[in-house]
Amino acid sequence: MKATLNFVIDVIAFIGFLFLTATGVLMRYILPPGSGRFSSIWSLNRHEWGTIHFWISAAFLGVLAVHLLLHWRWIVCTITGRPSDKSGLRAGLGLVGLLALIALSFAPVITPVEVSEDALTRGKDIQITGSMTLTELEQETGVPAEHILKALNLPDSISKDQRLGILKRTYGFEMGDIRRVIREYKGEPDDPAEH
Repeated sequence: MKATLNFVIDVIAFIGFLFLTATGVLMRYILPPGSGRFSSIWSLNRHEWGTIHFWISAAFLGVLAVHLLLHWRWIVCTITGRPSDKSGLRAGLGLVGLLALIALSFAPVITPVEVSEDALTRGKDIQITGSMTLTELEQETGVPAEHILKALNLPDSISKDQRLGILKRTYGFEMGDIRRVIREYKGEPDDPAEH
């Protein structure tokens, strides 16, 4: 019975690991950061795949916890081994190693998020994607679409419902040019990294 349970838990853990790897590769290479607004697979965008990735990892962690519980006697015997003068040292080192591993794995979760003042003051938080329309950009930034068109030397006749990606391909500007126009309109300093 225990051997069958171990086998089932190991198969579930392997399947969880495969799904965790697949969704990680999907988000890293197929739906990279910034693609969430205009790309999807099976009608799920990057952020929705990220939610799936999170829940798979939570389930995987649960399965691994059950796996460790099923093998707890073996783990204890391996750490303590045969009684000798060094048994206490070996058990102590095993416990310290386990605690260090747990602390290291939770460190990113409990560490405060760092926000660069430079990023806040220089408009780095402006998320501009090719799927946005001029109207959406105007609503997001408060900069009139007419001003953006004029600053980029684009025709006045362009519809405000036109997507930025199409305009970019048609007229050859970069998203960094739009960010520059928005910063100039708001009186923020220029970003030399975008030139």
